[in-house]
Amino acid sequence: MSQSHDLIGAESVDRLRLIVRVARMYHERGMRQSQIAEAVGLSQAGVSRLLRQAVKLGVVRTVVVSPVGIHSELEEAVADRYRLTDVVIIDGDDLLEHPSSMTRALGSAAASYLETAFRAGDLIGVSTWSETLLAAAEAMQPSRRPVADKVVQLMGGMGDPRGQVQATRLTVRLADLTGASPLFVRAPGLVGSAEARLSLLHDPSVRDVSEAWQRLTAVLVGIGSVEPSPLLQLSGNAVAEEELDRLRALGAVGDICQRFFDENGVHVDAGLGERTIGIPVDQLRTVQRRIAVAGGTRKYAAVRAAVRGRWITALVTDISTARQLLDEP
Repeated sequence: MSQSHDLIGAESVDRLRLIVRVARMYHERGMRQSQIAEAVGLSQAGVSRLLRQAVKLGVVRTVVVSPVGIHSELEEAVADRYRLTDVVIIDGDDLLEHPSSMTRALGSAAASYLETAFRAGDLIGVSTWSETLLAAAEAMQPSRRPVADKVVQLMGGMGDPRGQVQATRLTVRLADLTGASPLFVRAPGLVGSAEARLSLLHDPSVRDVSEAWQRLTAVLVGIGSVEPSPLLQLSGNAVAEEELDRLRALGAVGDICQRFFDENGVHVDAGLGERTIGIPVDQLRTVQRRIAVAGGTRKYAAVRAAVRGRWITALVTDISTARQLLDEP
């Protein structure tokens, strides 16, 4: 016999009748405790005690019903499975064949999450070559007070001017929204040699950003598949096809900030690290809060690898990707 049945058995019939009457007056008829007290001839404190007893006996039970489009149980299950601090899931089954609509939907969900994700004094790193993050920044509402000190680009890029404009817009927009100052990487994201990279890292403007990377408290990133997106192509950071072939041969399935990893999230370099102007892998992976926004069929293998390898601590994604992540053996 359950504990609630034992408790009910210990109560007199008259008292049980009173508990049920008071509970129905409060929960079904919406009466205030003072009104109930007057109606049944008790003190307000006595009514309060009866309502607590109704819960203890199981006469009143609280049930949380999630509205349509809210997936709290699934979010908690994915978070527990992959040891994430936060998961936000959007309805997206009807968007899988429409990447631009998926991008906007993910951006909108990320915007709502990010509006409460930052704290005063934060140093936020942002992967600026992401259309989804740009959509998020455009959908965000500004904070009423500063919640960050700086917004720092996580990698360079000096390609097509159209791409540069978008990367700059994302950095400036996020800085404006959080009351921070922007800090740009004024260098290419991918250079021709290790020597060229070392030379650029000694440039004062790049050195300032490099020092900021060491003090980041949060990063906001996209998750890329091995094949570069249109925006990444414009950035000047796109990896040459022969290098992509080497990465694939090593098992690479995705990247964050052009730091590639295999299906288990193990870092795969293929010699690119020594030519990349961007936050180093060890610094990226030790930032306390690492928020990623990504979804859709094309990104699934990369998202799965990123959560397996613990590259991120929070994820905004679509419901199809979330279900697949839970179905993984």
